[in-house]
Amino acid sequence: SSLIGAAVTLGALAVAISYCLPWVPVLGKHLNRRDHAAAAQIGFRFNSYIMLALSERIIGAQGQLMMAVVIGICVPLFNIAAVWPMSRGSNRGFIGEVVRNPLIIATVAGLACNFMGLSIPKLVEPIFTRIGSASLALGLMAAGAGLQFGELQRNKALTVSILSIRHLIQPIIALFLAKAFRLDAAQSIVLILFAASPTAPSAFVLAARMGYNGPYVAGLVTLSTMLGVLSLPLALGL
Repeated sequence: SSLIGAAVTLGALAVAISYCLPWVPVLGKHLNRRDHAAAAQIGFRFNSYIMLALSERIIGAQGQLMMAVVIGICVPLFNIAAVWPMSRGSNRGFIGEVVRNPLIIATVAGLACNFMGLSIPKLVEPIFTRIGSASLALGLMAAGAGLQFGELQRNKALTVSILSIRHLIQPIIALFLAKAFRLDAAQSIVLILFAASPTAPSAFVLAARMGYNGPYVAGLVTLSTMLGVLSLPLALGL
């Protein structure tokens, strides 16, 4: 419960900071509100595949289990938070967008099957395992294919601000929360991985699907993935 509380608190702070960027003095004048609505999700969403792989590699099965619990709770909350500013900016129904969001549907369905004790039949399990293993690479390839460097140049202030939230501010907050919630060593590592992870590749898909600036979000996803190579070892070192 302490780890879940720390992760939800960290996520809530990241959402709040990402949302508030247009109202920051001086900075807000240089931000395109519509691009911000699509990019805000980069500040708090995370790459669950990388987090699961690293937690198992560093801590073992216990770490992977703790990370799975954090992901299962935070994915629906963060996807709702990602949809909210875009649904407002495009005058689409918020509830309808949430109900149709494939990431929320998949997470809720997976949790429901888990609670009911259902499992994938052994006959088809290898197929789903291979599809799941390929999803991260395909998501990053889709983001890379949609990348346009001109969009990043046009939104320099927003780019620096939102990536700083993801890769600098969140790890620092996580260090304080680990102490405040009195997490043990394994829980603290899980929280740090959660904080310093690259953003979710599906952020590009969500922005494009809702009619926003997909190429710009693709650029943010690509830069975040590259920055994760630095932010993860630095945060773990601290």
